[in-house]
Amino acid sequence: MDELTDKIIGSAIEVHKVLGPGLLESIYEEALCYEMQNRGLLVKRQLAADVVYKGCVIKGQKLDLLVNDAVVVEIKSVAKLPDVAVSQILSYMRVFNKNRGLLINFGQKRLIDGVKRVSL
Repeated sequence: MDELTDKIIGSAIEVHKVLGPGLLESIYEEALCYEMQNRGLLVKRQLAADVVYKGCVIKGQKLDLLVNDAVVVEIKSVAKLPDVAVSQILSYMRVFNKNRGLLINFGQKRLIDGVKRVSL
């Protein structure tokens, strides 16, 4: 565990405590950014995550959040995470050359059950 991911998770817990489950991902993203920025974190949103296929750049993927240019954050708001969610965040981590990621699912009753730390 590290201080930066702990701050991100603490911010997410605060958002979940205030808003609860059941809202759209975009609402949680906005609230989480607000909370993290109030805690002094640098947040970049909706960054293009281009995929290169045989030398061809394919656009269309977007990373939810990059915090302090160090941690990839993928936000979900579902009852159960699909198996592909971990693969998705790992792909973003490779594209942005980052070794730490957080998959945060605001759809859980208790947010701590919806947080997954991912590393390369």
